[in-house]
Amino acid sequence: MSQFFYNQRENLVNNAIEGAIIASPWNNLARLETDPAIRIVVRQDLDKSRVAVISGGGAGHEPAHVGFVGKGMLTAAVCGDLFASPSVDAVLTAIQAVTGEAGCLLIVKNYTGDRLNFGLAAEKARRLGFKVEMVIVGDDISLPDNKHPRGIAGTILIHKVAGYFAENGSNLDTVAREARLAMARVFSLGVALSSCHLPADPEDGVRHHPGKAELGMGIHGEPGANVVDTQNSQEIVRLMVEKIAAALPTTGRLMLMLNNLGGVSVTEMAIITRELATSALASRTDWLIGPAPLVSALDMKGFSITAMVMEESVEKALLAEVRTSGWLPPVSLRSPQTVPCQIQSARVDFTPSDNMQTRQIVETVTTTLSDLESCLNALDAKVGDGDTGSTFAAGAREIARLLNEHQLPLAQLETLCGLIGERLTVVMGGSSGVLMSIFFTAAGQAIHDGKSVVSALQAGLAQMKFYGGADIGDRTLIDALQPALEALAQNPGNLDAAYRAAQEGADATSRATKANAGRASYLNSDSLAGNMDPGAHAVAMVFKALAQHQGA
Repeated sequence: MSQFFYNQRENLVNNAIEGAIIASPWNNLARLETDPAIRIVVRQDLDKSRVAVISGGGAGHEPAHVGFVGKGMLTAAVCGDLFASPSVDAVLTAIQAVTGEAGCLLIVKNYTGDRLNFGLAAEKARRLGFKVEMVIVGDDISLPDNKHPRGIAGTILIHKVAGYFAENGSNLDTVAREARLAMARVFSLGVALSSCHLPADPEDGVRHHPGKAELGMGIHGEPGANVVDTQNSQEIVRLMVEKIAAALPTTGRLMLMLNNLGGVSVTEMAIITRELATSALASRTDWLIGPAPLVSALDMKGFSITAMVMEESVEKALLAEVRTSGWLPPVSLRSPQTVPCQIQSARVDFTPSDNMQTRQIVETVTTTLSDLESCLNALDAKVGDGDTGSTFAAGAREIARLLNEHQLPLAQLETLCGLIGERLTVVMGGSSGVLMSIFFTAAGQAIHDGKSVVSALQAGLAQMKFYGGADIGDRTLIDALQPALEALAQNPGNLDAAYRAAQEGADATSRATKANAGRASYLNSDSLAGNMDPGAHAVAMVFKALAQHQGA
C-alpha cells in the first residue's frame, strides 16, 4: 500500500485546506461555512466592486488552487476531492458568494469534469442574473494534434494575469480578454520518472520505467506521450526545450516557469534549473519562476517547464506584487555568479625531495589501503554506510599519485605530514578525511616543535581524539591506533609489536556491543556483535604491512 501522512481518507482534503489556511503568511484566507461537501476558500478582504476571479479543480495539485487565493490573484478557489472536479453546486455557491455587479471570471483547466461542472454552474449563474465569463486553459503541448490540450502548470500564469487586471479595476470583458490573450502565449510540457501514489491505493498502481522517463505526463498520473531512454537531466531538459521551442512563435521574449510535480528533491530541481538556464531558450528568456511546486500531482517524481511569450501588459501583470502563499515572484534569468578570491586556504608550501626510507613507508601504506577498499567497504556495510574502504582508498591513491609524480617533500617529515593532511581533507571527504587531516597536521606541527616521530604521531592522535570526541573503547580506529603507537613508544622501531597491539585492539572492536562514535553509534548491540570496526582493521593491516616490509 502507498504511504501517506494523513488521518481518515475522507477528511484528507479538508485537513489539507485547513493547514493551508493556517500557514498563509498574509492571514487572508477563510473557508466558507456551507455544506460540508462544498469546499470553497475565499479572500477575507473580498471587494465585490471588482471582478471576481474563481478557479479550482481536484485536490492533490497543491498549492493550486488555494495557494493562489489572495490580493492580486484569485478571489476564490473551489476544491474537489483528490483529482476530482468540484460539484456544480460547489462552483455555483462560490460564484454567488464572491460575485458582485462587476461579474466573475472562471479559469478552468481543460479536463472534461472541470469543463462540464464549471460550465453548468456558469449557465445557472447567468440564469440567476450574474455576469460570468469562462477561460479554458490548455497549455500542454505534449500531443500537438490534440484538439483539446490539457491544462497543466501554465494555468497559474493565467490566474496571475486575470488577477492583476481584476485587482486594478478592469471590467469583466477586459479581464476575460487579457486572460485569453495570455492563454494563447503559454506552452507547457511535463516529464516524470514515475507516476504518483494515491492514498490507500496499491503500490503496483504506480507506473515507472527503470532507467527511462515518461515525457508529456499529465497532472493526474495519466500516461505521457512517449517514453525516452534516459534519466539524464541535461538530455531530458534539452529534449523538452526542443519541443517547447518548436511550439513557440519564432519571436518574442520569454518567461520560463519550472514546476515541481511534487516528488522531486530540492537538489534535483536545482540541477534542472541549471540545465534550463543554459538551454537553447535561455537567450530568449528574461524571467524565471521557480523551481517550486506550483501545480503538483501529489508525489509524482517529475517536473514541468512552461514558457510564456512576453508582451508589455502580460509582463507587467506577471511582475506585479501579490499576497498569496503559493506564488513565487519571477527573477531575472542569469548565469551563475562567481567572485575573485585570492585566499589560498593555508596551503602548504613545499619543495619536492626524496628519502628512500620514507618513500617505502608511504608506498606500503598507500598500497595497503588501496588494496583493502572492497574488504573495508564490506565491513562498513555491516555497521555503517559501506564507504570506509572507498574513502580511505581515495586518500591513499591521491598520496600515491603525488609520490609517483615526485611531488612529495619526503626528506622533510614535518612538511610531508602537513601536505598529507591538506590533501586528505580535500579528497577523502566526510568526517574520516577531516579526522585524518587533523592527525597528520598536528603530527607535523609536533615534529616542527622538536618531538620524535612516534611522539608526534601520538600528539596527532590526541588532537584527533579531542576534536572527534572518540576515545579508546569507543569502537573506532583509535582502538587499534592508540595501542600501536604506545607499543612503538615502549619498543622503538619494533613494528611487529605495534602490529600485534593494533590487531588486538581491532579484534576487541568485534566483541564490543556498543559504539560511542560514528554511524555505528546509532546501531543496536545485535548489529555490532561480531563485526570488526573497519577503521581499526585498516590500521592493523597497515602496521602488519609495515612490519612485514621491515622484516623482509
